[in-house]
Amino acid sequence: MECIIPRRDSMPVKIGSLTVGGRQPISVQSMTKTDTRDVQATVAQIKQLEDAGCEIIRVAVPDMEAAKCLGQIRSQINIPLVADIHFDYHLAIEAIRQGVDKLRLNPGNIKDTEKISLICREAKRANIPIRIGVNSGSVDRKRFPEITAQAIVTSAMEHVHLLEECDFTNIIISLKASSIPLTIESYKLMSEMTPYPFHIGITEAGPIRSGGIRSGVGIGILLSMGLGDTVRVSLTADPIEEVYAAYEILQSLNLRRHGIQLVSCPTCGRTEVDLQEIVYSMEDKLRAIKKPLRIAVMGCVVNGPGEAAEADIGVACGKGVGLLFKKGMPLYKVPQEKIVEALMDEINRIGSSGEGTEK
Repeated sequence: MECIIPRRDSMPVKIGSLTVGGRQPISVQSMTKTDTRDVQATVAQIKQLEDAGCEIIRVAVPDMEAAKCLGQIRSQINIPLVADIHFDYHLAIEAIRQGVDKLRLNPGNIKDTEKISLICREAKRANIPIRIGVNSGSVDRKRFPEITAQAIVTSAMEHVHLLEECDFTNIIISLKASSIPLTIESYKLMSEMTPYPFHIGITEAGPIRSGGIRSGVGIGILLSMGLGDTVRVSLTADPIEEVYAAYEILQSLNLRRHGIQLVSCPTCGRTEVDLQEIVYSMEDKLRAIKKPLRIAVMGCVVNGPGEAAEADIGVACGKGVGLLFKKGMPLYKVPQEKIVEALMDEINRIGSSGEGTEK
């Protein structure tokens, strides 16, 4: 029986056709790594991210030329578009006019009350939310010589109050640091102060291997505490890897079902096939499958059908052979060189029949 993690009550906020918060499924987002002024390249990357399951996409808006490209980009994609704004309030106004679905503002670099009021008025007219994105690097070091959770939360709440004073409450909050304990403590503290939904992640997590682990630890802890309404894994890598990593984290906590969940044993001295080759080959092929299925690849009978009984399809390997099983029940044996092919045939058969794990 799966454990259900109780989630924090947060107010629902609409981003285009998607709702964040309000007990809606935790959404997965990413950020393009193209030059936003290159519309063709940016749209192409967003299309790839859409195919991978990305549900919200953010783009950098470094100058007015980039801001004026947002309308062209928005008209060619199918998921909500978020404009990432720093320093210049004119860019926020232009982004709204271009039809973006959300703004991300950093309170560390746009503080003028009149400018914030103008942004709020335009965002309210367009009915789009604003994400207050605070990270440890944007905290005023003159006021807060030591970066603490209280300093991060205070910086965010000051900006929340600025928006609320403008009668603007269509707000999402993020509080990110590269320090996992600092990030967790910040969100925990903020959760006691406001009902606004949370965008969660570990900022500047690093390259795909170490960054994926750090993000998994930090985001996983927050999610296990019931905190988080939308997720972005920040990696120095292809943004598609961010999307895959986010879904793996959510699936690990039974919070979402998206595509294939592949489980495999670590191998040991009992293993008599090249399990790594089988798993790596399967991993590449399975990325294209969107149906939520659990696949198990086990190196011997010890970790075979019994331990992976909940898998939709799997294999337990012996000396140069594999025993395929379905929901823990044996099907048939195949030689090692046919294992991947046989698994893919069974997976495709399940997909076409409508069987499998519910999303």
